Amino acid sequence: MAESEDICEILTYVVYVLESLLMRVKSQESRSLLGKNKNMDQIADMITRIKNAGDVNKESLVFPYSKIKFDISNVLEKHGYLKSVAKKGKKITKFIEVELNYGVDGAPKVTGVQRVSKLSKRIYQKSKNLQSVKYGTGLLILTTPKGIMTNIEAKKEKVGGEVLFKIW
Repeated sequence: MAESEDICEILTYVVYVLESLLMRVKSQESRSLLGKNKNMDQIADMITRIKNAGDVNKESLVFPYSKIKFDISNVLEKHGYLKSVAKKGKKITKFIEVELNYGVDGAPKVTGVQRVSKLSKRIYQKSKNLQSVKYGTGLLILTTPKGIMTNIEAKKEKVGGEVLFKIW
């Protein structure tokens, strides 16, 4: 009788430990989905999601809202990489829904992305030093004092800034 009680206590403890581990994992997953992980590069996550969704021919995708990500999405929409951009949700649970753009042959418009400026190392460029991406077929996205813009727009405005990423 005492042995069965000991086994029950041990099993109860094992179940408790497993439930707490499961809750911790679910909490980390939900924070990651909602964009609450502050150690992660949110812009790199966004552009990678856009490229990966295009690679698997998804029509649209959703990611957590921030003003800079919304502005970047609008620039990408303006230049034909995204079909549409919409801000959804209220207060804390805002998110951005983007519809991807595909060519006539069904290939995604976004075939590659490369993060330039990172959390650990910021890269700044003057307007005269901005170069084209993939012989003019891609764009360099910058954050400038005049807002988010491409390398072409920044050269016209004669303004430099932080180089966020390349997209082609």
